[in-house]
Amino acid sequence: RFTFHNAGHILGSSIVHLHIGEGAHNLVYSGDIKYGRTNLFEPADVRYPRIETLLIESTYGGRNDIQPRIMDAEAELIRTIKMVTDRRGKVLIPVFAVGRSQEIMLVLEKYLQNEGITVYLDGMTREASAIHTVYPEYLRRNVQRRILQNNSPFENEMFKNVVGRDRKSIVESDEKCVILAPSGMLSGGPSVEFLKLMAPDERNALMFVGYQSTSSLGRRVQSGEKEVPTLSEGRKLSSMKINLSVHTVDGFSGHSDRPQLMAFCRNLRPKPQRIITMHGDDTKPDDLARGLNKLLHIETRSMMDLDSTRLK
Repeated sequence: RFTFHNAGHILGSSIVHLHIGEGAHNLVYSGDIKYGRTNLFEPADVRYPRIETLLIESTYGGRNDIQPRIMDAEAELIRTIKMVTDRRGKVLIPVFAVGRSQEIMLVLEKYLQNEGITVYLDGMTREASAIHTVYPEYLRRNVQRRILQNNSPFENEMFKNVVGRDRKSIVESDEKCVILAPSGMLSGGPSVEFLKLMAPDERNALMFVGYQSTSSLGRRVQSGEKEVPTLSEGRKLSSMKINLSVHTVDGFSGHSDRPQLMAFCRNLRPKPQRIITMHGDDTKPDDLARGLNKLLHIETRSMMDLDSTRLK
């Protein structure tokens, strides 16, 4: 028998509690989890009927993977946006359409709705936000309340769709604005199209609020490259000069950082007999397994692709 529990990661994400056989073994599989305060979701569940084995992610399980507090991340995001718009620049925030977009929308609505700044939504961001509105029971209680009172933060007048609008006219306009557009790693889609238009102007800014994989265009720009390859309208390879300022604001991840992963395991009830770490780059699963062993004094180990183990 299996039961889904809140994982706090994105809408619909679940921790799976598996009751194997007639109570022979109980396994909890974390998947991606967030055990910390966000604007969108409650923290991951830590109470289960029984746990013998826990399988847990280690995306940010390395010993140095410590993210800023959410309130500090919010303050940095808003400070940077105001700085850029005050110098008559535009702000592009590449986002994942589900999860990160809605988290950032809640922050912008909280701090900027009376600042005369328009927030443009491109791609699937608006549609994904509408799905969140349909399922308020999976969101934080204060967001639930607002949606049920017909005051959804995702429908604030400050948010406008790019669909049917000319991206170039938005970039060339005099209005103060922020643009939320997928993909979050600049691997294609509206965020890349906006970047092509905004990159030449040093008044503009590009703000990363999520993970950039090693091979992504986002990582290259984030790392400081001032000229990157791109495809022109005729699908010909050309180069793009990066003159706009580039910023990274950590703290909005849908994954738990090292302290949150440790706290999740420490607060699990009942206490598991064994913890297996997985889903992490390089040495992060090993780092987390060693840290949990020292903290909880139970059996821990890491597993990589195609590894196998006996549960009992």
